[in-house]
Parts: sequence; structure tokens; C-alpha cells
Amino acid sequence: MKTLNRRHFLTGSSALLAAPAILRATRAYAQTPTIKVGHVSPRTGPLAGFAEADDYILQAIGERFGAGVENNGRAWQIEIISKDSQSNPNRAAEVASELILSDEVDIIVAASTPDTVNPVSDQAEINEVPCITTDCPWQPYFFGRGGNPAEGFLSTYHFFWGLEDVIGAFLAMWDGSGVAKSVGGLFPNDADGNAWGDPELGLPTPLAAAGYALTDPGRYQPMTDDFSNYINAFKEAGCEIVTGNMIPPDFGTFWNQAAQQGFNPKIVTIGKALLFPSVIEGLGERGIGLSSEVWWSPSHPFSSSLTGASAGDLAGGYMQTTGRPWTQPIGFKHALFEVVADVVARAEDLEDPEAIIAAIAATDMNTIVGPVNWANGPVPNVTKTPLVAGQWQREGDGVDLKIVANATAPEIPTTGELMLLS
Repeated sequence: MKTLNRRHFLTGSSALLAAPAILRATRAYAQTPTIKVGHVSPRTGPLAGFAEADDYILQAIGERFGAGVENNGRAWQIEIISKDSQSNPNRAAEVASELILSDEVDIIVAASTPDTVNPVSDQAEINEVPCITTDCPWQPYFFGRGGNPAEGFLSTYHFFWGLEDVIGAFLAMWDGSGVAKSVGGLFPNDADGNAWGDPELGLPTPLAAAGYALTDPGRYQPMTDDFSNYINAFKEAGCEIVTGNMIPPDFGTFWNQAAQQGFNPKIVTIGKALLFPSVIEGLGERGIGLSSEVWWSPSHPFSSSLTGASAGDLAGGYMQTTGRPWTQPIGFKHALFEVVADVVARAEDLEDPEAIIAAIAATDMNTIVGPVNWANGPVPNVTKTPLVAGQWQREGDGVDLKIVANATAPEIPTTGELMLLS
């Protein structure tokens, strides 16, 4: 049986053929026509750190969009409808479906790991709704959704870095450290963990090529309460580096048990879990010296196409308004709506989803996270942003994420030097 998507449903019978015409007439004679943008992110649950800046960004973007965005000589209002995925892939798919079928959004955007990005993108692809996503390495986004590099997707587009970039950034940081090239891997049994630990697409092959021995005891279940087998394996292998991709609660469990069991690696570089200052502060002194990838920071030499604000300005405004430290997702949440505004301004016909998709595909712009141009690949529907590596270090009475290795993106300046864990 053929599955009917939203467009097929609206055009599948003569009784409904008038629906698009009515919508077109309503918009054509409205004083200020409106484009609806659906937004999905994990406001609650274990991934909530990724959405910490949502309120600040959405309020600021809403104010910026208040005057409308001009398209073909006419101002269009942009209405943003935001929904919480609750850090659950099933819930992410559910609210994406609601936004598409009930709220009838014209564009949908999402961010924050494959658990949010992939189910939202899948719903958009099924219903042929233009979709822009970020905050997820491109491999779990593309291959995790069954993407074919020879074909790509119809409606869904993504900008972020890839596993090759995070591996390059980590190696650039480790290579000059002088520690043994023995690495323990922590990869959960989820979309991110399976991608990072994949023998060909993930860390194992590139680490081996660079002369590092990886000890990978296998996938652990998220929210596990016992990492003893992993810790024992790392101790037996003499691992002086630990890496992987974890949610904050899992890393906290591992790191506490490592201390209890006398495992003291010299470098700990973990994706996802160590992105946020709140996590580091919660670890106390054992948070100082931990390291991670750095997608965005106040030191990044990029500015907003919407406001002209620099990365430092955006981070400073967030800190002044909220009283909280800056976090990496701030830049990418802002950039999502930079791309939306650019697409709305350029689309030939904002009442035609195919014209909006064509405008997304033709994007070539500079944002607060760097250039966004889907013609650059590396696969269809994906474009990459720069990545460096950083370490959490003491800064006055608090902590700050210092950029300690930038060989993978020299345009982003370093702000510190790597220090080994005691």
C-alpha cells in the first residue's frame, strides 16, 4: 500500500484541490503574510543542556523577526512554534508530526544529537516539508537515517562537523602531550555511540593509522550504573587517554567509579558530556582538566548575518542576561535561524515547499558558526562547520573552556595550552 504524505493527501482528490488555492489567496491578500517555523529541541531530560539557551535565543530571534523578512519586495512575518522532545527520539518524532500535520509549519528546524535531529528529519522527509538541522555529527545524521551518498534526501538538510573532524581535533590535542598512545573507548549503544565506535566510519581506523591503540570493551547501555568492566580493561591495557561519546549522567558515573577504583588517566576527552560548564562545575575539582571538542566559543572569528553581532557579543549578551556561563549550542541555535531568514529572503515562492527546499540547497552564506554552503558536501544534504579542541581550566573563581588545539581550523585562535591531569 502506498503511504500518503501531506502533499499527496492535499492533492490526491478533486475535493481537496482547492485547499492550496485558498491558502494562496489568503496569504496574497493578507497585509503581512506569515511563514510558520517549527522548532524541536530537548528542553527536558538528560539532553536538556543542549537546550539551555533556547529561551534566550528564541526571544532574541523573535524580536529580530518582528519587523518581518523581505521576500520579493514584501515583508513576511516568521512565527516560531517550539516543542520539547523531552530527550526522547519517539517524542521528537511525535512533536515533529504535530508541527507538520496540526500546526502546518512551512519549515521545521531541530538541533541537539541524533536523538532529536534524526526523528524530526525523518518526519519532514516523509511529509516533504523543508527541514534544517544542526548539533549532530553528520555521519549519524546521514548514515543513521539510511542516507545514500549517490542520492541524498529530498527535503532535509544539515550543517555541523563530522567524525573525521572530531578525530582530527582530538589527535591534534593528544599528539603533543607526550602520553602513551593507548586509548580507552567509551561508546554507548545509541546512534552517537555506534557511529563513534564504528570500525570504519568512527574512531578505530583513524586512531590505528595515527599509531594509537584503542581498547574498546563494547557498547554499554545508556544510564548504566556500573563501568567496572571498562575500567578494568583500561587499567590492564595501560590506557593513559580515555575518549568516547557519553551523556553527562553516564560520564559522572564512570568518572566517580574510576576514582574509586584507582584509574587515573592523564587525558580524558569525551564528546557530548563535557560540553557544558554546569557539568564541569558539578564534578568539582575532578572536572578541571577534562577536555572535549569545541564547536563554537566567544573566540570564534565569526559574526551573525542577522544582527552583525560577533561570537563574543552573542556569548556576552547571553551571560549578562541570564547570569549563566556561555555554552556551545548558543551559536548553532542562533545560526539555525540565520539560515531560515536567508532562505525566506531568497525563496522564489514561499507558498511552494519545493521552492523553499531549492533555496535551502542553494544556501551560500556566512553565519556566527562559520560558512554554510550545501554545495560543499561532503555528501548530499550536508555541509560542515569548523571544529577545534578544548580543555576546562580554572578561570578566576570559575572554569572556562580554553581552546588548546586548532590545527584542524587555524582561523580559530587558541586561548590556552593543554595540561595533563594530575
